[in-house]
Amino acid sequence: MAISWISALKMVPWGDVIKATPQVVKAAQGLLKKKEAQAEAHEQDLSAQQAEQKLSPPRSAGEQALLLIQHLEARIAQLEQSQRQSLEIIEKLAQQNSQIVATVGALRTGAQRLAWACGILGACMIGLLIYLFRH
Repeated sequence: MAISWISALKMVPWGDVIKATPQVVKAAQGLLKKKEAQAEAHEQDLSAQQAEQKLSPPRSAGEQALLLIQHLEARIAQLEQSQRQSLEIIEKLAQQNSQIVATVGALRTGAQRLAWACGILGACMIGLLIYLFRH
C-alpha cells in the first residue's frame, strides 16, 4: 500500500501544483485581508453611527429605517464580493483536485496492469524453472 501512495505522489504534476500554489495563497491572503478591512470598516461605521446618534437629535423612524436599509445594502454588497472571491479560490482548488484525481486514476490503472504483468511473468518463471529441473 505504501508503494502505491509513493507512486501516486510521483505521478502528481507537482510542477503545475507548485506554479498554482502562490496564486491560491495570494488569493486567500487577499481575501482574508479584505475581510479584515471590511470588518474594521463595519466596526467604524457602527461606531460612527452610534456617535452620530448620541450627538444628533432623535430622528424619525423613517429616517432611521432608511439609514439601516442603506447600511444593510452596503453590507450585502460586501458579502457578495467576498463570496465571489471565495468561489474563485474554490474553483482553483477544485481544478487542482481534479488533476490529482485523474493522476491517481491513471496510477491505479497502471498498477493493475503492472500486477497482471508480474503475475504472468511469475507464472512464466515457474514454468521455466519446472522445465529446467525436469531436463
